[in-house]
Amino acid sequence: MKDILRGRLKEEEDKLFKQYTVSLDVDRWLFTADIYLDLAHVTMLGECGIIGKEDAKKILSGLLEIKRDGIKKEELEIYEDVHVAIESRLKEKIGKVGGKMHTARSRNDEVATCLRFKLRDELLETTNSLIKLREEIINFSERNFGVIIPGYTHLQHAQPVLLSHHIMAHHDAFKRDFDRLLDSYKRVNVSPLGSAAFAGTGFKIDRKRTAYLLGFDDLIENSMDAVSARDFILEALSALSILMIDVSRMAEELILWSTSEFNFIEIKDSFASTSSIMPQKKNPDALELMRARSGSLIGYLTAAFSICKSLPFSYNLDNQEVSIHIFRSVEIVKMTLNLLNRILNTLRVNEREMEKRAKEGFTVATELADTIVRETGIPFRTAHSIVGELAREGGDGDQSQILEKLDEISSEKIGKRLSKIGLSEETVKSALDLRENIKRRDNLGGTSYLEVKRMIEVRKEELKKDEEKIGEMTNKLERRLRGLLEICKSLHQ
Repeated sequence: MKDILRGRLKEEEDKLFKQYTVSLDVDRWLFTADIYLDLAHVTMLGECGIIGKEDAKKILSGLLEIKRDGIKKEELEIYEDVHVAIESRLKEKIGKVGGKMHTARSRNDEVATCLRFKLRDELLETTNSLIKLREEIINFSERNFGVIIPGYTHLQHAQPVLLSHHIMAHHDAFKRDFDRLLDSYKRVNVSPLGSAAFAGTGFKIDRKRTAYLLGFDDLIENSMDAVSARDFILEALSALSILMIDVSRMAEELILWSTSEFNFIEIKDSFASTSSIMPQKKNPDALELMRARSGSLIGYLTAAFSICKSLPFSYNLDNQEVSIHIFRSVEIVKMTLNLLNRILNTLRVNEREMEKRAKEGFTVATELADTIVRETGIPFRTAHSIVGELAREGGDGDQSQILEKLDEISSEKIGKRLSKIGLSEETVKSALDLRENIKRRDNLGGTSYLEVKRMIEVRKEELKKDEEKIGEMTNKLERRLRGLLEICKSLHQ
């Protein structure tokens, strides 16, 4: 079948050229968006008297049939893209009147609108997945509340913390990811439709009407900016890439914690694989791929930025390559979030091993130095030096001898025995106790039982509000699109 767009060109399209320019995956991705866009545009054309009401009815009837039947990969391969495929199918169904659908618009504003329409849905779906993941992290923290683990800096034992405190740190990173995606939605959900190729159109259309019918919050006004802007994709890609970086941090920790060297957790068998030669192996493949695919997102982000760099106004086909990268990115992110949720839900925690390791590496040293400061009044830097020398000498081994060793060191450093200026066996013993260490970190954001419990409750309230917000945004879009379909069906009857 002859391509409906090649009237200007005498020769048939070169097959290799066609193969080089098609993007079937993106076309399938945009199919539903394009149908809704067509329905809204034709509805507006009919209301404005640009096309006759009977013609509008025929076109809307044909589009509703195409929407119901869908479109196959083989059909897309025949045409230049999904937009041409739909228009061609429409003309096959209702005749030449189908060509009136494209009055007062261009593929340029059509593509830009489809991308925004589809991307806003993907952002809402991703934020919903983030809500579920955050909920699972909160549930995990409550299930394992009170479990103590070693906290790390430079991957070295540092101070004891609650496992719940550690995991909720990941929650808070994901909350920021949620906020970034939600903020980018505001700049995605604006309509370029009606800008035509780039200069607008001579037909007296109503851009605000199509924006309303399609659920957009506003217009992107300047017609040149409207068709050529892809910064909304770059912004969304940036937020998605940061999200995957945060996922990779959690994945890396879970991989480390599942090793024999840590033995903190065990991943369920259904999320692991084994070796082709070593029968004892249990490999955390799902988590490793999450770690790797964060790199893929960085690659897509870098590619999209490089493509958009220096593009002159207005539209250039370079933009097609940007669409491919956002399509691949949202697919990876959605699957990753849902998989990570399942892994956390089934994770087995080795509490005894965690607490055993929390005692290793003199993790209570900071609290011992703090206690010396509180009890004796000497400067912290002096107490730090005294406890540091104790650690160097391995003096943290026998707790009953620690005060005596501290006295020896302090006598050399400051000419005084700490036991003579306020430090007692009882306060030393308390400073060396893991749970006492936890209790004392009760400042805002600290790892104390009460403070972590308070933070969990606050996060649960925030989560509830975020869930309601996304629900309202989703319902608004569904109401608008339902309204559009009702208009089209009423004209069809």
